[in-house]
Amino acid sequence: MRKIALMALTMLPLFAGFFPSTVRTSISSVKGNTISLRSALPVKGMSAVIIHDYSNSLGAVTGYLMQTSSDGSAKLINRDVIHHDELPTIKTAVTAGDRVIGGYLYNNVLLLAPDADTYAKVTSSYNKKWIHPDLFALFLSREGESYPTRENLAQFAKEYQVGLIYIVRNGSAVLLDPVSGQIVGKKAVSGLPTQGQYPFYMRFDEIQTGWFSKSATGNYYKTMESL
Repeated sequence: MRKIALMALTMLPLFAGFFPSTVRTSISSVKGNTISLRSALPVKGMSAVIIHDYSNSLGAVTGYLMQTSSDGSAKLINRDVIHHDELPTIKTAVTAGDRVIGGYLYNNVLLLAPDADTYAKVTSSYNKKWIHPDLFALFLSREGESYPTRENLAQFAKEYQVGLIYIVRNGSAVLLDPVSGQIVGKKAVSGLPTQGQYPFYMRFDEIQTGWFSKSATGNYYKTMESL
């Protein structure tokens, strides 16, 4: 019993502060694609949505940015603004005074894990809205792809409103921001299986990528290191 308590205590520092918080600030100045924020976001590489207020009751997302320095410097990201068929395309330029939400949708997380046990341990440790990897597997199958890349993760995240990708690597875990393409969190982990389910834990035997697809072969950890 004493051993279990000690293990629990030693694990606590690993979990503290791993996920960056969603924060609100505003733009103090804009020069081309370079932006200065009134207050810095928690992590370099963190993405944010930019909101322009047209009136007291009407605002809209007009762009995305990525923090490039801990002093609050940022740059615009070339990414489509949220689209809706019933609304006109927003072409408002980003200006000083626009509101900023850093870590937008960071509570929605896709976890790529090596096995079911690791998946269960991680998802039970954090109060997040977990996007099941089965959905990502179905998405890859639909797109005719058999393993994750930063490109298809970004596409999936946009379609399913995913804010972060939690990736379990060999001996570590990282948080990938799919909008900025940057790692915004990292910590050491232990007790992982020697080999992982390829390409990641899901409740399917394989990802069907076409009529003549065969069982995918590869190394889980090598795939995760490439992301």
